[in-house]
Amino acid sequence: MQLTQLDDKSALVLIDLQKGILGLPTVRPAQEILQQGIRLAEAFRAHGKPVVLVNVGWSADGGDLPVGRAASGRMETPPPTGFSELADGLAKDGDIRITKRHWGAFTGTELDLQLRRRGITQIVLAGISTSIGVESTARFAWELGYTLAVIEDATTDTSAESHEHSFRAILPRIAEIGSADGVIALLDA
Repeated sequence: MQLTQLDDKSALVLIDLQKGILGLPTVRPAQEILQQGIRLAEAFRAHGKPVVLVNVGWSADGGDLPVGRAASGRMETPPPTGFSELADGLAKDGDIRITKRHWGAFTGTELDLQLRRRGITQIVLAGISTSIGVESTARFAWELGYTLAVIEDATTDTSAESHEHSFRAILPRIAEIGSADGVIALLDA
């Protein structure tokens, strides 16, 4: 279903627009996604709506790295210095910052607390990577009862197949799908 309205109590949540991820080869260039994220953040701030910037990171000793036997669940060493830093020009004073340790932004973080204490009912979601951080966060948000909008032209993945699967098979079942221009128009209406 296409995005048709924004709740009065909506918040923008941007996933993993950080230095260590923006350099990955993505379907849609990561710099385009960053620019869309910046546009959306500016629009939300201009309307007094919360902007949540989520990054993924781990402690220097690697003690909080994901564990498991699956290839995607195990990391041997922490990523390089600077990996977790948000992209230049993205963060502003007053933004809510959340550091996650897993794929999704809710597990092990205070994201739900920050949103609920502000009375947020709708999450507008974008970022990198569609099938990992964005989809995991969307699924958990839906389970928690948030209304969701995922912004397709502000989201990308390292795999075209994974990106398309998320937007074809998963996200439309739990979220409205929109564009950055559409969200900005709804904010300005």
